[in-house]
Amino acid sequence: MALPNDSIMLLSVVNLKLRDFYKNLDALCEDLDADKADLCAKLRAVGYEYDAQRNQFV
Repeated sequence: MALPNDSIMLLSVVNLKLRDFYKNLDALCEDLDADKADLCAKLRAVGYEYDAQRNQFV
């Protein structure tokens, strides 16, 4: 599955997938063949950071 390019849509899709399907961000990135650093940078640019404890971007 290709992740959305729009940052807000990306946030929504990633948080939904983390909540429903993946135990952590590493598992999501590995399964979707996504670059973790790029994903985090895109979401950081709109004010969101990954919280491992909550397993979501906040």
